[in-house]
Amino acid sequence: MIDRIANKALLRLAGQFPVVGITGPRQSGKTTLTKKAFPDKQYVSFDDKNIREIATSNPSDFLRAFPDGLIIDEAQKVPEIFDAIKLVVDKEQSKPGKYILTGSSQFRLKKNMSDSLSGRAVFLTLLPFATQELQDVGLVPDDPYEFILKGQYPPLYDKNKHFIPEDWFEAYIDTYLSRDVKGKINESNMSTFRKFIQVCAVYSGQMLSMDSIAKKVGISAPTVKNWLSILEQSYIIHFLEPDTNNLGHTLVKTPKLYFVDTGLLCHLLRMESKKDLLLDRLKGAVVETFAVSELLKSRANLAKKANLTFFRNQKGFEVDIIADWKKTFALEIKSSSETEATMSANLRKYLSLRQEQTKGGILYLGDISATINNIDYVSWKDWGTYFSKDGRYRSVQTQDES
Repeated sequence: MIDRIANKALLRLAGQFPVVGITGPRQSGKTTLTKKAFPDKQYVSFDDKNIREIATSNPSDFLRAFPDGLIIDEAQKVPEIFDAIKLVVDKEQSKPGKYILTGSSQFRLKKNMSDSLSGRAVFLTLLPFATQELQDVGLVPDDPYEFILKGQYPPLYDKNKHFIPEDWFEAYIDTYLSRDVKGKINESNMSTFRKFIQVCAVYSGQMLSMDSIAKKVGISAPTVKNWLSILEQSYIIHFLEPDTNNLGHTLVKTPKLYFVDTGLLCHLLRMESKKDLLLDRLKGAVVETFAVSELLKSRANLAKKANLTFFRNQKGFEVDIIADWKKTFALEIKSSSETEATMSANLRKYLSLRQEQTKGGILYLGDISATINNIDYVSWKDWGTYFSKDGRYRSVQTQDES
């Protein structure tokens, strides 16, 4: 079993709040994480029809059968349980970590918890494996493009299973549509929604253009907005908003769209081999998506908000990522494996404009992380650990630029 970095954050939250909800995309390992973090806590799944019927008929008595609390998987399938948990928590002044709730339907789980357990519960988001988690068990290849093409969903790294990524992703999309999207859009639009996901893949790493997406899919701009919200809430995509520090410039106001997993992204883009990825005009956008995904995971695994934006003015001057963490980081993403001085030109220009202290970094596809002339060149294997597991900045080896 592969250890998850988020385990530490989960225990931290469970040491403070009586109810912890674990959200994240389907098949990201939420149930596995929870069982490992709380091996002595009883576990029930509302996927079991008999247990579901018992809990539905009398949720209060159901909870009384577990005085020490429990893990409830697929909790959203019994909406009545949330009010019952609220009554128990309020009446008994429950100790922290009494109830751990997970579910594959992020919409309903978050809504039910937010409506019934406001102030009593906290959320942890678990995304697919971070590179560091797979490095620790020797499952990261030497070639970054092979890794990016496969993606990082846990089932693809299960040694007891032998999934072919192309087949797994097709099944994943089918399940996602039938279980997560169904009921949120008209069933007659399901095939159109599938096309919509594929069109969105073309825009990963780019400025969002709802009008362009609407035209390509054949739907209205308001429908695009609604469907993007569905993808975002189910952790298929993420948006980076533009930075608000204008530095005297007029900034763009349009967000950038990113897929959370590059394996799914490459599948939607019909990239079946490393060669397909290397020769595709969207190669740079896919690499950028990978970088953003690693940074999102590094923050989610610490139960912290992403706090990632990007800088772009009306003249087209852009810095890929502005990370407002314990320090402010300006980061550029490059699909090169060489630490060339020209890589940092845009970054140095941006750093010269900022009055406050800002650290500059180049996320590139080389194998060595080093600081050269005050710019961090961070290897792709270290993108997720630019901050260490405890959230502190991890410096890299300093070299002189030749």
